[in-house]
Amino acid sequence: LASRSLGAGVIYANDELFADRENLIKAGDPVFQPHTFGNKGQIMDGWETRRRREAAGNGQGDSAIVRLGCPGVVRRVVVDTSYFTGNYPPEVSVEACGAEGYPAPAELAAASWTTLVPRSAVAGDARNEFDVAVEQRFTHVRLTLFPDGGVARLRVYGEPVPDPRLLPTTIDLAALESGAVVTGCSNMFYSSPANLLLPGQARVMGDGWETSRRRDQANDWVEVRLACAGSVEVVELDTSHFVGNAPGWASLGSDSGELLPRTALQPDTRHRFAVPGGPV
Repeated sequence: LASRSLGAGVIYANDELFADRENLIKAGDPVFQPHTFGNKGQIMDGWETRRRREAAGNGQGDSAIVRLGCPGVVRRVVVDTSYFTGNYPPEVSVEACGAEGYPAPAELAAASWTTLVPRSAVAGDARNEFDVAVEQRFTHVRLTLFPDGGVARLRVYGEPVPDPRLLPTTIDLAALESGAVVTGCSNMFYSSPANLLLPGQARVMGDGWETSRRRDQANDWVEVRLACAGSVEVVELDTSHFVGNAPGWASLGSDSGELLPRTALQPDTRHRFAVPGGPV
């Protein structure tokens, strides 16, 4: 929910002297190149604050606020400290709030924040994972470091819950931002099927779903829980950037029956099919 590819943004950080706060929500995994120094020291692919002196012993910490790309219910948080070894925060906490509209950081300071991850110890150069059991829709999360340090990525996994007041009468039922979720697939060797639900057009092949090569007579499949019940009018199967590894055929079904029979597909093509109406 906090990925830049979904439109998330880091709208506030009290300090980012060593490394930019925007790195927290990059879609890709963090990387490290040794001995690459800039004007502020080793260039780190993450968010890194200066060393605290005056507040190291009084319980204060550095914080950053992320506006989620898709508001929703948070199930798991990952505080990834990859490549931060002598400069990671010993402890972190994560809070969240549900705010109306598009509040500025100063307005969020007065918001009611709910604890998702209480102040907890973390390890350096590691994916620190925390399960969350709060059944509530949130729009923003706040990561706090105690007392300071660096974090490579912040991942906020959960279920998108859009504001129904903002949904048009015709929506993409299979869009993540509308609330659709992948519930199963046969294979995800090269990339995740969740990529199928992301907004916008794929930029490279890695933005799609790719399976390993099958040597039997079965077929690969993916199952999606739609955002809500609806009547399907158009189906899109986009093989853009898949040239020698695009599927030859595809079919689409639902609980109510067949939407698209087995149909030949072309490589590197955005296919759109009109579907005779009917609820799904």
